[in-house]
Amino acid sequence: MKKDRQFHAGRVALEIIMVLLSLVFLYPLFLAIINSLKSFGEVMTDVVALPKHLVFTNYSYVWSFINYPKLFLNNFIITTVGLAGIVLVSSIAAYKLARTKTKWSGLIYLLVIMPMLIPFQSIMLTVLQLAKDLNLSESTWGLGILYWGFGAPLAVFIYHGFVKGIPKEIDESATIDGASGFRLFFLVIFPLLKSVTTTIVIIDVMWIWNDFLLPLLMVNGSPDTKTLTLAAYTFVGQYTSDWQYAMTAMVMAVLPSIVVFIFLQKYIVKGVVAGAVKG
Repeated sequence: MKKDRQFHAGRVALEIIMVLLSLVFLYPLFLAIINSLKSFGEVMTDVVALPKHLVFTNYSYVWSFINYPKLFLNNFIITTVGLAGIVLVSSIAAYKLARTKTKWSGLIYLLVIMPMLIPFQSIMLTVLQLAKDLNLSESTWGLGILYWGFGAPLAVFIYHGFVKGIPKEIDESATIDGASGFRLFFLVIFPLLKSVTTTIVIIDVMWIWNDFLLPLLMVNGSPDTKTLTLAAYTFVGQYTSDWQYAMTAMVMAVLPSIVVFIFLQKYIVKGVVAGAVKG
């Protein structure tokens, strides 16, 4: 009985700590939302205070000023192209590396996942020059392709751990039935990767959709290829800053990814745990 009470007390304490931590992480979003509903004077007077008068016209102004539907389409193209490449390339690479047992496969796997340890800031100038040489800059499609290289290491790492838990007998049975190569992978193996694929998609949607630095380097000079996060930056300048519009644009930018996360967040833990257990 005493142990049960101690366990219950410990669980309650843990839940309280988790709630407090979640409030800390949600507080910046809360500030952005309340300041998006203020006038410029209220924002400059007190940032943390609740708005005295709700200014919903901020949203209609930002919608038309930044051409929200156009920038939403840019974000959608970039995210879709990036996700398609990351999932396709990483799943095939991870499957091949997990199934190939040679002295080189382990080294190649290490080289593939090693870029996760390299800060983007240390290579961004090289990436910028490479993108210009390949005619990928100033293009939404080109920016989406660039995300393949940055997202592949983590995706390969997650896929690799999951594939190792899939019995090789499945491959052998499919081969006997006449499936081999890409047919074996796409018809037999890839459907088994559904849980980790969902996890990778959710993580990368949150990252690509809300990314700021890479779009700033690659498409900032072209108004037709700007992203939603870059549009929020346009309200902050050297001589004037419309913070109420900047906060409004930021809320409108991150809202789609938040909605995706809320509806699919349960698959993140499920997929990561599945990959860890099987790996």
